[in-house]
Amino acid sequence: MADAQHYDVIIIGTGAGGGTLAHRLAPSGKRVLILERGDYLPREIDNWDSTKVFVQGKYLAQETWYDRHGHEFTPEVNYYVGGNTKFYGAALFRLRPQDFGELRHHDGISPAWPIRYEDLEPYYTQAEHLYLVHGKHGEDPTEGPAGAPYAYPPVEHEPRIQQLSDDLEKQGLHPFHLPIGVNLTQKENGRATHDSVCIRCNRVDGFPCLVNGKADAQVVCVDPALKHDNVSMITGADVRRLETDPTGRTVTGVVVELADGSATGFSADIVVVACGAVNSAALLLRSADDRHPNGLANSSDVVGRHYMRHNNLALMAISKEPNPTQFQKTLALNDWYLGSDDFDYPLGGIQMLGKSDAEQIHGEAPRWAGKFSPNMPFEVLAHHAVDFWLCGEDLPLPDSRVTLDGDGNVHLSIDEKNNTTGLRKLQHKLQGMLGQLGMHEHRLLDHSIYLHKGMPIGATAHQAGTVRFGDDPRSSALDVNCKAHDLDNLYVVDTAFFPSIGAVNPSLTAIANALRVGDHLIDRLR
Repeated sequence: MADAQHYDVIIIGTGAGGGTLAHRLAPSGKRVLILERGDYLPREIDNWDSTKVFVQGKYLAQETWYDRHGHEFTPEVNYYVGGNTKFYGAALFRLRPQDFGELRHHDGISPAWPIRYEDLEPYYTQAEHLYLVHGKHGEDPTEGPAGAPYAYPPVEHEPRIQQLSDDLEKQGLHPFHLPIGVNLTQKENGRATHDSVCIRCNRVDGFPCLVNGKADAQVVCVDPALKHDNVSMITGADVRRLETDPTGRTVTGVVVELADGSATGFSADIVVVACGAVNSAALLLRSADDRHPNGLANSSDVVGRHYMRHNNLALMAISKEPNPTQFQKTLALNDWYLGSDDFDYPLGGIQMLGKSDAEQIHGEAPRWAGKFSPNMPFEVLAHHAVDFWLCGEDLPLPDSRVTLDGDGNVHLSIDEKNNTTGLRKLQHKLQGMLGQLGMHEHRLLDHSIYLHKGMPIGATAHQAGTVRFGDDPRSSALDVNCKAHDLDNLYVVDTAFFPSIGAVNPSLTAIANALRVGDHLIDRLR
Protein backbone atom coordinates (compact mmCIF):
# COMPACT_ATOMS: atom_id res chain seq x y z
CA MET A 1 0.00 0.00 0.00
CA ALA A 2 1.10 3.56 -0.64
CA ASP A 3 2.33 5.51 2.37
CA ALA A 4 -0.69 7.80 2.18
CA GLN A 5 -2.93 4.78 2.69
CA HIS A 6 -1.09 3.48 5.77
CA TYR A 7 -2.14 4.29 9.34
CA ASP A 8 -1.13 3.41 12.84
CA VAL A 9 -4.62 2.05 13.60
CA ILE A 10 -7.63 1.27 11.45
CA ILE A 11 -10.95 0.88 13.28
CA ILE A 12 -13.79 -0.79 11.38
CA GLY A 13 -17.10 0.34 12.86
CA THR A 14 -18.25 3.30 14.96
CA GLY A 15 -20.60 1.82 17.58
CA ALA A 16 -20.12 1.30 21.31
CA GLY A 17 -16.84 -0.53 20.72
CA GLY A 18 -15.27 1.15 17.69
CA GLY A 19 -16.50 4.67 18.39
CA THR A 20 -15.31 4.54 21.99
CA LEU A 21 -11.92 3.15 20.98
CA ALA A 22 -11.47 6.00 18.49
CA HIS A 23 -12.17 8.49 21.27
CA ARG A 24 -9.59 6.81 23.51
CA LEU A 25 -6.90 6.78 20.84
CA ALA A 26 -7.52 10.28 19.50
CA PRO A 27 -5.33 12.18 22.02
CA SER A 28 -2.41 9.77 21.43
CA GLY A 29 -1.32 11.55 18.25
CA LYS A 30 -1.29 8.27 16.33
CA ARG A 31 -2.81 8.25 12.86
CA VAL A 32 -6.23 6.63 13.18
CA LEU A 33 -8.57 5.84 10.29
CA ILE A 34 -12.20 5.01 11.05
CA LEU A 35 -14.13 3.04 8.41
CA GLU A 36 -17.91 3.16 8.65
CA ARG A 37 -20.13 1.37 6.13
CA GLY A 38 -23.01 3.78 6.71
CA ASP A 39 -23.33 7.55 6.69
CA TYR A 40 -24.55 10.03 9.28
CA LEU A 41 -28.17 9.43 10.18
CA PRO A 42 -30.34 12.10 8.54
CA ARG A 43 -31.72 14.53 11.13
CA GLU A 44 -35.37 14.78 10.18
CA ILE A 45 -38.76 14.73 11.82
CA ASP A 46 -39.16 11.05 10.92
CA ASN A 47 -36.53 10.34 13.61
CA TRP A 48 -39.34 10.72 16.14
CA ASP A 49 -42.19 9.20 14.12
CA SER A 50 -43.40 5.92 15.66
CA THR A 51 -44.86 4.62 12.42
CA LYS A 52 -41.68 5.33 10.46
CA VAL A 53 -39.29 3.97 13.09
CA PHE A 54 -41.15 1.00 14.55
CA VAL A 55 -43.90 -0.06 12.18
CA GLN A 56 -42.22 0.64 8.84
CA GLY A 57 -38.62 0.20 10.02
CA LYS A 58 -37.43 3.14 7.91
CA TYR A 59 -33.92 3.18 9.32
CA LEU A 60 -33.21 -0.54 9.38
CA ALA A 61 -30.49 -1.79 7.07
CA GLN A 62 -31.89 -2.79 3.71
CA GLU A 63 -30.46 -6.26 3.70
CA THR A 64 -31.62 -9.81 4.17
CA TRP A 65 -30.20 -12.51 6.41
CA TYR A 66 -31.27 -16.14 6.54
CA ASP A 67 -32.18 -18.46 9.40
CA ARG A 68 -30.99 -22.06 9.71
CA HIS A 69 -33.83 -23.21 7.48
CA GLY A 70 -32.91 -20.77 4.73
CA HIS A 71 -35.85 -18.46 5.44
CA GLU A 72 -35.28 -14.74 4.94
CA PHE A 73 -35.58 -12.18 7.71
CA THR A 74 -34.73 -8.52 8.24
CA PRO A 75 -32.19 -8.02 11.04
CA GLU A 76 -32.51 -5.26 13.61
CA VAL A 77 -29.29 -3.52 12.55
CA ASN A 78 -28.59 0.09 11.64
CA TYR A 79 -25.64 1.19 9.54
CA TYR A 80 -24.94 4.76 10.56
CA VAL A 81 -22.14 6.63 12.28
CA GLY A 82 -22.62 5.57 15.89
CA GLY A 83 -23.84 2.10 14.89
CA ASN A 84 -26.73 0.63 16.82
CA THR A 85 -26.23 3.16 19.63
CA LYS A 86 -28.12 5.64 17.45
CA PHE A 87 -31.23 3.59 18.25
CA TYR A 88 -30.44 2.05 21.62
CA GLY A 89 -32.33 2.97 24.76
CA ALA A 90 -29.09 4.18 26.45
CA ALA A 91 -29.67 1.88 29.45
CA LEU A 92 -26.06 1.51 30.58
CA PHE A 93 -25.76 -1.26 33.19
CA ARG A 94 -22.67 -2.96 34.55
CA LEU A 95 -22.59 -6.73 34.52
CA ARG A 96 -22.91 -8.15 38.03
CA PRO A 97 -19.69 -9.49 39.60
CA GLN A 98 -21.19 -13.00 39.47
CA ASP A 99 -21.56 -12.69 35.70
CA PHE A 100 -17.78 -12.80 35.36
CA GLY A 101 -17.64 -16.22 37.03
CA GLU A 102 -19.27 -19.48 36.07
CA LEU A 103 -23.03 -19.35 36.72
CA ARG A 104 -25.30 -22.37 36.76
CA HIS A 105 -28.67 -21.78 35.11
CA HIS A 106 -31.71 -24.02 34.96
CA ASP A 107 -30.82 -25.08 31.41
CA GLY A 108 -27.02 -25.00 31.43
CA ILE A 109 -23.84 -23.17 32.37
CA SER A 110 -22.88 -19.56 31.72
CA PRO A 111 -19.06 -19.74 31.44
CA ALA A 112 -16.54 -17.65 33.33
CA TRP A 113 -14.68 -14.73 31.78
CA PRO A 114 -10.85 -14.61 31.66
CA ILE A 115 -11.00 -11.28 33.55
CA ARG A 116 -12.76 -10.39 36.78
CA TYR A 117 -15.23 -7.63 37.61
CA GLU A 118 -12.42 -5.89 39.49
CA ASP A 119 -10.33 -5.74 36.30
CA LEU A 120 -13.08 -3.90 34.43
CA GLU A 121 -14.42 -1.78 37.31
CA PRO A 122 -12.19 1.28 36.76
CA TYR A 123 -13.21 1.29 33.12
CA TYR A 124 -16.88 0.94 34.03
CA THR A 125 -16.52 4.15 36.02
CA GLN A 126 -14.80 5.90 33.13
CA ALA A 127 -17.44 4.64 30.71
CA GLU A 128 -20.27 5.91 32.91
CA HIS A 129 -18.70 9.35 33.07
CA LEU A 130 -17.91 9.47 29.35
CA TYR A 131 -21.43 8.44 28.33
CA LEU A 132 -23.13 10.87 30.74
CA VAL A 133 -24.80 8.11 32.73
CA HIS A 134 -27.35 9.32 35.28
CA GLY A 135 -27.86 7.00 38.22
CA LYS A 136 -27.17 6.28 41.87
CA HIS A 137 -24.88 3.50 43.06
CA GLY A 138 -26.02 1.59 46.12
CA GLU A 139 -29.73 1.35 45.29
CA ASP A 140 -29.45 -1.99 43.47
CA PRO A 141 -28.47 -4.75 45.92
CA THR A 142 -27.06 -6.94 43.12
CA GLU A 143 -24.56 -4.43 41.74
CA GLY A 144 -20.85 -4.67 42.36
CA PRO A 145 -18.70 -2.08 44.12
CA ALA A 146 -18.13 1.20 42.27
CA GLY A 147 -14.92 3.18 42.42
CA ALA A 148 -16.72 6.51 42.15
CA PRO A 149 -20.27 7.86 42.13
CA TYR A 150 -22.09 8.50 38.90
CA ALA A 151 -21.13 11.92 37.60
CA TYR A 152 -24.80 12.80 37.14
CA PRO A 153 -27.78 12.32 39.47
CA PRO A 154 -30.50 9.82 38.55
CA VAL A 155 -33.24 10.88 36.18
CA GLU A 156 -36.16 11.53 38.50
CA HIS A 157 -39.32 9.45 38.21
CA GLU A 158 -42.50 11.06 36.97
CA PRO A 159 -45.49 10.62 39.35
CA ARG A 160 -46.90 7.34 37.98
CA ILE A 161 -43.46 5.69 37.93
CA GLN A 162 -42.69 7.02 41.41
CA GLN A 163 -45.92 5.37 42.56
CA LEU A 164 -44.80 2.14 40.89
CA SER A 165 -41.47 2.36 42.70
CA ASP A 166 -43.24 2.95 46.03
CA ASP A 167 -45.59 0.00 45.42
CA LEU A 168 -42.66 -2.29 44.61
CA GLU A 169 -40.96 -1.27 47.84
CA LYS A 170 -44.16 -2.15 49.72
CA GLN A 171 -43.74 -5.67 48.31
CA GLY A 172 -40.32 -5.84 50.01
CA LEU A 173 -38.44 -5.32 46.73
CA HIS A 174 -35.60 -2.96 45.79
CA PRO A 175 -36.47 -0.87 42.73
CA PHE A 176 -33.71 1.51 41.67
CA HIS A 177 -33.15 4.33 39.24
CA LEU A 178 -32.24 2.92 35.85
CA PRO A 179 -28.75 4.07 34.77
CA ILE A 180 -29.28 5.95 31.51
CA GLY A 181 -26.98 7.98 29.28
CA VAL A 182 -28.59 11.32 28.46
CA ASN A 183 -27.30 14.88 28.25
CA LEU A 184 -29.88 16.09 30.76
CA THR A 185 -29.78 18.90 33.31
CA GLN A 186 -32.75 18.72 35.69
CA LYS A 187 -34.59 21.31 37.73
CA GLU A 188 -35.66 20.51 41.29
CA ASN A 189 -38.86 18.93 39.96
CA GLY A 190 -36.92 16.75 37.51
CA ARG A 191 -37.88 18.70 34.43
CA ALA A 192 -35.24 19.75 31.93
CA THR A 193 -33.68 23.15 32.45
CA HIS A 194 -33.86 25.72 29.67
CA ASP A 195 -30.30 24.93 28.59
CA SER A 196 -30.52 21.11 28.85
CA VAL A 197 -29.85 19.27 25.58
CA CYS A 198 -32.18 16.40 26.56
CA ILE A 199 -35.76 17.63 26.92
CA ARG A 200 -37.19 14.57 28.74
CA CYS A 201 -39.45 13.64 25.82
CA ASN A 202 -41.17 10.30 25.16
CA ARG A 203 -38.82 9.36 22.30
CA VAL A 204 -35.85 8.07 24.31
CA ASP A 205 -36.21 4.33 23.63
CA GLY A 206 -35.62 2.91 20.16
CA PHE A 207 -35.69 6.30 18.43
CA PRO A 208 -32.66 8.26 17.26
CA CYS A 209 -32.44 11.54 19.16
CA LEU A 210 -33.26 14.51 16.97
CA VAL A 211 -31.66 17.00 19.40
CA ASN A 212 -28.56 14.85 20.18
CA GLY A 213 -29.60 14.55 23.81
CA LYS A 214 -28.93 10.80 23.97
CA ALA A 215 -25.38 9.67 24.72
CA ASP A 216 -24.71 7.63 21.58
CA ALA A 217 -21.29 6.77 20.20
CA GLN A 218 -21.45 9.32 17.38
CA VAL A 219 -22.27 12.29 19.63
CA VAL A 220 -20.13 11.32 22.62
CA CYS A 221 -17.09 9.76 20.95
CA VAL A 222 -16.79 9.89 17.17
CA ASP A 223 -17.48 13.58 16.60
CA PRO A 224 -15.08 14.66 19.39
CA ALA A 225 -12.41 12.24 18.12
CA LEU A 226 -12.61 13.74 14.62
CA LYS A 227 -11.65 17.14 16.02
CA HIS A 228 -8.13 15.73 16.36
CA ASP A 229 -6.02 16.19 13.21
CA ASN A 230 -4.66 12.65 13.49
CA VAL A 231 -8.11 11.04 13.24
CA SER A 232 -10.05 10.70 9.98
CA MET A 233 -13.15 8.81 8.92
CA ILE A 234 -14.52 7.48 5.66
CA THR A 235 -18.26 6.81 5.53
CA GLY A 236 -19.91 4.54 3.00
CA ALA A 237 -16.89 2.25 3.44
CA ASP A 238 -17.99 -1.39 3.44
CA VAL A 239 -15.01 -3.56 4.42
CA ARG A 240 -15.17 -6.71 2.33
CA ARG A 241 -12.13 -8.63 3.55
CA LEU A 242 -8.85 -8.50 5.41
CA GLU A 243 -5.65 -9.71 3.73
CA THR A 244 -2.60 -11.16 5.44
CA ASP A 245 1.09 -11.51 4.66
CA PRO A 246 2.54 -14.85 3.45
CA THR A 247 3.09 -16.02 7.05
CA GLY A 248 -0.56 -15.44 7.89
CA ARG A 249 0.45 -13.68 11.12
CA THR A 250 -0.13 -10.06 10.10
CA VAL A 251 -3.07 -8.27 8.53
CA THR A 252 -1.55 -6.25 5.70
CA GLY A 253 -4.59 -5.03 3.80
CA VAL A 254 -8.13 -3.83 4.45
CA VAL A 255 -10.16 -4.12 1.24
CA VAL A 256 -13.02 -1.62 1.08
CA GLU A 257 -15.95 -1.10 -1.25
CA LEU A 258 -16.82 2.58 -1.31
CA ALA A 259 -20.24 4.16 -1.67
CA ASP A 260 -19.74 4.71 -5.41
CA GLY A 261 -19.06 1.00 -5.92
CA SER A 262 -15.31 1.36 -6.40
CA ALA A 263 -12.79 -0.65 -4.39
CA THR A 264 -9.73 0.57 -2.54
CA GLY A 265 -7.37 -0.65 0.15
CA PHE A 266 -5.74 0.56 3.32
CA SER A 267 -3.18 -0.81 5.75
CA ALA A 268 -2.25 -0.20 9.36
CA ASP A 269 0.10 -1.38 12.05
CA ILE A 270 -3.00 -2.45 14.01
CA VAL A 271 -6.43 -3.36 12.61
CA VAL A 272 -9.45 -3.34 14.91
CA VAL A 273 -12.73 -4.99 13.94
CA ALA A 274 -15.86 -3.55 15.59
CA CYS A 275 -18.71 -4.25 13.16
CA GLY A 276 -21.12 -5.86 15.63
CA ALA A 277 -21.04 -9.47 16.72
CA VAL A 278 -22.65 -10.86 13.55
CA ASN A 279 -20.84 -8.72 11.01
CA SER A 280 -17.46 -8.99 12.75
CA ALA A 281 -17.71 -12.77 12.56
CA ALA A 282 -18.87 -12.54 8.95
CA LEU A 283 -15.88 -10.36 8.03
CA LEU A 284 -13.42 -12.77 9.61
CA LEU A 285 -15.05 -15.76 7.90
CA ARG A 286 -15.13 -13.90 4.57
CA SER A 287 -11.39 -13.25 4.89
CA ALA A 288 -10.38 -16.92 4.69
CA ASP A 289 -7.13 -17.57 2.83
CA ASP A 290 -4.58 -20.35 2.41
CA ARG A 291 -3.12 -19.76 5.87
CA HIS A 292 -6.56 -19.37 7.44
CA PRO A 293 -8.85 -21.68 5.46
CA ASN A 294 -11.67 -21.42 8.03
CA GLY A 295 -11.46 -17.65 8.37
CA LEU A 296 -9.15 -15.27 10.20
CA ALA A 297 -8.56 -15.86 13.91
CA ASN A 298 -10.40 -19.17 13.61
CA SER A 299 -7.93 -21.97 14.24
CA SER A 300 -10.12 -22.83 17.25
CA ASP A 301 -13.28 -23.01 15.06
CA VAL A 302 -15.14 -20.67 17.43
CA VAL A 303 -15.54 -17.68 15.09
CA GLY A 304 -19.24 -17.28 14.41
CA ARG A 305 -20.18 -19.65 17.23
CA HIS A 306 -21.71 -18.96 20.66
CA TYR A 307 -23.96 -16.20 19.37
CA MET A 308 -26.11 -14.60 22.09
CA ARG A 309 -28.78 -11.90 22.05
CA HIS A 310 -30.61 -12.21 25.42
CA ASN A 311 -34.00 -13.74 26.10
CA ASN A 312 -36.18 -10.65 26.04
CA LEU A 313 -39.84 -9.87 26.55
CA ALA A 314 -41.36 -6.46 25.92
CA LEU A 315 -44.57 -6.44 27.95
CA MET A 316 -47.32 -3.89 28.37
CA ALA A 317 -49.45 -3.69 31.51
CA ILE A 318 -52.59 -1.57 31.77
CA SER A 319 -52.69 0.87 34.67
CA LYS A 320 -56.04 1.40 36.40
CA GLU A 321 -55.15 5.06 36.66
CA PRO A 322 -53.91 7.01 33.63
CA ASN A 323 -50.18 6.97 32.98
CA PRO A 324 -49.33 10.38 31.50
CA THR A 325 -45.59 9.71 31.87
CA GLN A 326 -43.41 11.06 29.08
CA PHE A 327 -39.90 9.91 30.09
CA GLN A 328 -40.79 6.45 31.42
CA LYS A 329 -37.38 4.79 31.25
CA THR A 330 -36.25 5.60 34.80
CA LEU A 331 -36.81 2.44 36.91
CA ALA A 332 -35.39 -1.08 37.11
CA LEU A 333 -35.62 -4.11 39.40
CA ASN A 334 -32.99 -6.83 39.84
CA ASP A 335 -34.21 -8.63 42.99
CA TRP A 336 -34.48 -11.94 41.10
CA TYR A 337 -31.42 -11.48 38.91
CA LEU A 338 -29.58 -14.40 40.54
CA GLY A 339 -32.52 -16.42 41.83
CA SER A 340 -35.59 -16.30 44.05
CA ASP A 341 -37.08 -18.00 47.08
CA ASP A 342 -38.83 -20.54 44.83
CA PHE A 343 -36.22 -20.91 42.06
CA ASP A 344 -32.53 -21.61 42.64
CA TYR A 345 -31.35 -20.30 39.27
CA PRO A 346 -31.08 -16.80 37.76
CA LEU A 347 -34.28 -15.24 36.45
CA GLY A 348 -33.05 -11.91 35.07
CA GLY A 349 -33.99 -8.26 35.42
CA ILE A 350 -36.93 -5.95 34.83
CA GLN A 351 -36.66 -2.41 33.54
CA MET A 352 -38.96 0.20 32.08
CA LEU A 353 -39.30 0.76 28.37
CA GLY A 354 -40.04 4.01 26.60
CA LYS A 355 -43.72 4.95 26.72
CA SER A 356 -46.05 3.30 24.19
CA ASP A 357 -48.11 5.56 21.99
CA ALA A 358 -51.22 4.92 19.92
CA GLU A 359 -49.27 4.46 16.67
CA GLN A 360 -47.11 1.70 18.14
CA ILE A 361 -50.15 -0.06 19.60
CA HIS A 362 -52.07 0.34 16.35
CA GLY A 363 -49.22 -1.41 14.57
CA GLU A 364 -49.89 -4.43 16.80
CA ALA A 365 -53.68 -4.35 16.47
CA PRO A 366 -54.04 -7.60 14.46
CA ARG A 367 -52.11 -9.53 17.12
CA TRP A 368 -54.21 -8.12 19.97
CA ALA A 369 -57.60 -8.49 18.29
CA GLY A 370 -60.16 -9.66 20.86
CA LYS A 371 -57.90 -9.24 23.88
CA PHE A 372 -59.45 -5.92 24.83
CA SER A 373 -62.91 -4.47 24.54
CA PRO A 374 -63.41 -2.67 21.24
CA ASN A 375 -64.71 0.17 23.40
CA MET A 376 -61.11 0.92 24.48
CA PRO A 377 -59.59 2.96 21.63
CA PHE A 378 -55.85 2.79 20.99
CA GLU A 379 -55.40 6.29 22.37
CA VAL A 380 -57.02 5.31 25.68
CA LEU A 381 -55.03 2.07 25.81
CA ALA A 382 -51.80 3.98 25.25
CA HIS A 383 -52.73 6.51 27.97
CA HIS A 384 -53.00 3.66 30.49
CA ALA A 385 -50.05 1.58 29.26
CA VAL A 386 -47.04 0.85 31.47
CA ASP A 387 -44.23 -0.76 29.50
CA PHE A 388 -41.77 -3.29 30.92
CA TRP A 389 -38.69 -4.95 29.46
CA LEU A 390 -37.79 -8.35 30.90
CA CYS A 391 -34.26 -9.52 30.19
CA GLY A 392 -32.90 -13.01 30.84
CA GLU A 393 -29.58 -14.57 29.92
CA ASP A 394 -29.31 -16.92 27.01
CA LEU A 395 -26.37 -19.30 26.95
CA PRO A 396 -23.46 -19.48 24.47
CA LEU A 397 -24.22 -22.63 22.50
CA PRO A 398 -21.74 -23.70 19.82
CA ASP A 399 -24.54 -24.29 17.32
CA SER A 400 -25.97 -20.80 17.82
CA ARG A 401 -23.80 -19.36 15.13
CA VAL A 402 -23.12 -17.13 12.16
CA THR A 403 -22.16 -18.77 8.87
CA LEU A 404 -21.83 -17.63 5.26
CA ASP A 405 -23.19 -19.38 2.19
CA GLY A 406 -21.43 -19.61 -1.16
CA ASP A 407 -22.73 -16.19 -2.17
CA GLY A 408 -21.51 -14.57 1.03
CA ASN A 409 -24.97 -14.21 2.56
CA VAL A 410 -25.24 -14.21 6.37
CA HIS A 411 -27.00 -17.18 7.95
CA LEU A 412 -27.88 -17.00 11.62
CA SER A 413 -28.83 -20.09 13.58
CA ILE A 414 -30.26 -19.79 17.08
CA ASP A 415 -32.14 -21.91 19.59
CA GLU A 416 -35.13 -19.74 20.49
CA LYS A 417 -35.87 -21.89 23.57
CA ASN A 418 -32.36 -21.58 24.97
CA ASN A 419 -32.55 -21.08 28.75
CA THR A 420 -36.02 -19.48 28.71
CA THR A 421 -37.26 -21.06 31.96
CA GLY A 422 -35.91 -18.24 34.13
CA LEU A 423 -37.45 -15.57 31.92
CA ARG A 424 -40.88 -17.20 32.15
CA LYS A 425 -40.51 -17.35 35.93
CA LEU A 426 -39.70 -13.65 35.87
CA GLN A 427 -42.80 -12.95 33.79
CA HIS A 428 -44.92 -14.85 36.32
CA LYS A 429 -43.39 -12.81 39.16
CA LEU A 430 -44.41 -9.58 37.44
CA GLN A 431 -47.83 -10.90 36.47
CA GLY A 432 -48.54 -11.96 40.03
CA MET A 433 -47.90 -8.43 41.33
CA LEU A 434 -50.03 -6.47 38.87
CA GLY A 435 -52.92 -5.98 41.28
CA GLN A 436 -50.61 -4.66 43.99
CA LEU A 437 -49.00 -2.30 41.47
CA GLY A 438 -52.22 -0.59 40.44
CA MET A 439 -52.55 -2.53 37.19
CA HIS A 440 -55.34 -4.61 35.71
CA GLU A 441 -54.52 -8.18 36.69
CA HIS A 442 -53.75 -10.76 33.98
CA ARG A 443 -53.49 -8.07 31.30
CA LEU A 444 -49.80 -8.32 30.50
CA LEU A 445 -49.37 -8.34 26.75
CA ASP A 446 -46.40 -9.39 24.63
CA HIS A 447 -45.57 -6.10 22.98
CA SER A 448 -43.61 -7.51 20.04
CA ILE A 449 -43.53 -4.24 18.15
CA TYR A 450 -40.11 -3.94 19.83
CA LEU A 451 -39.15 -7.28 18.29
CA HIS A 452 -40.23 -6.19 14.82
CA LYS A 453 -43.46 -7.99 14.05
CA GLY A 454 -42.87 -11.19 15.96
CA MET A 455 -39.58 -12.23 14.32
CA PRO A 456 -37.52 -13.21 17.35
CA ILE A 457 -34.46 -14.10 15.28
CA GLY A 458 -34.44 -10.59 13.84
CA ALA A 459 -34.13 -9.00 17.30
CA THR A 460 -30.37 -8.55 17.14
CA ALA A 461 -30.07 -5.34 19.18
CA HIS A 462 -28.22 -7.13 22.01
CA GLN A 463 -26.08 -9.37 19.79
CA ALA A 464 -22.92 -10.72 21.41
CA GLY A 465 -20.50 -13.62 21.27
CA THR A 466 -19.13 -15.07 17.97
CA VAL A 467 -15.45 -14.07 18.53
CA ARG A 468 -15.02 -14.85 22.22
CA PHE A 469 -11.93 -14.02 24.23
CA GLY A 470 -10.16 -16.37 26.62
CA ASP A 471 -6.86 -17.73 27.88
CA ASP A 472 -6.89 -20.93 25.80
CA PRO A 473 -6.34 -20.57 22.02
CA ARG A 474 -8.03 -23.94 21.55
CA SER A 475 -11.39 -22.64 22.81
CA SER A 476 -11.27 -18.88 22.11
CA ALA A 477 -10.40 -16.61 19.21
CA LEU A 478 -9.00 -13.67 21.20
CA ASP A 479 -6.65 -13.24 24.15
CA VAL A 480 -7.49 -11.17 27.24
CA ASN A 481 -6.57 -7.95 25.42
CA CYS A 482 -8.95 -8.88 22.58
CA LYS A 483 -6.08 -9.56 20.17
CA ALA A 484 -6.52 -12.58 17.91
CA HIS A 485 -4.50 -15.55 19.12
CA ASP A 486 -3.60 -16.36 15.52
CA LEU A 487 -2.47 -12.90 14.36
CA ASP A 488 -0.14 -10.25 15.72
CA ASN A 489 -2.05 -7.09 14.84
CA LEU A 490 -5.76 -7.95 14.72
CA TYR A 491 -8.18 -6.97 17.51
CA VAL A 492 -11.95 -7.21 18.01
CA VAL A 493 -13.63 -4.73 20.39
CA ASP A 494 -17.38 -4.96 19.91
CA THR A 495 -19.63 -7.33 21.88
CA ALA A 496 -18.35 -10.27 19.82
CA PHE A 497 -15.68 -10.79 22.49
CA PHE A 498 -18.24 -11.72 25.17
CA PRO A 499 -17.98 -15.34 26.41
CA SER A 500 -21.34 -14.85 28.19
CA ILE A 501 -23.86 -12.03 28.16
CA GLY A 502 -25.41 -11.79 31.62
CA ALA A 503 -28.93 -10.34 31.81
CA VAL A 504 -28.31 -6.62 31.42
CA ASN A 505 -27.87 -4.49 28.33
CA PRO A 506 -24.36 -5.14 26.94
CA SER A 507 -23.44 -1.63 25.76
CA LEU A 508 -21.66 -0.35 28.88
CA THR A 509 -19.50 -3.46 29.05
CA ALA A 510 -18.53 -2.99 25.39
CA ILE A 511 -17.71 0.66 26.09
CA ALA A 512 -15.67 -0.14 29.22
CA ASN A 513 -13.76 -2.88 27.41
CA ALA A 514 -12.99 -0.57 24.48
CA LEU A 515 -11.43 1.87 26.94
CA ARG A 516 -9.43 -0.98 28.48
CA VAL A 517 -8.20 -2.22 25.10
CA GLY A 518 -7.49 1.38 24.08
CA ASP A 519 -5.06 1.76 26.98
CA HIS A 520 -3.38 -1.49 25.93
CA LEU A 521 -3.02 -0.26 22.33
CA ILE A 522 -1.60 3.09 23.42
CA ASP A 523 1.05 1.24 25.44
CA ARG A 524 1.78 -1.04 22.48
CA LEU A 525 2.05 1.85 20.03
CA ARG A 526 4.57 3.61 22.24
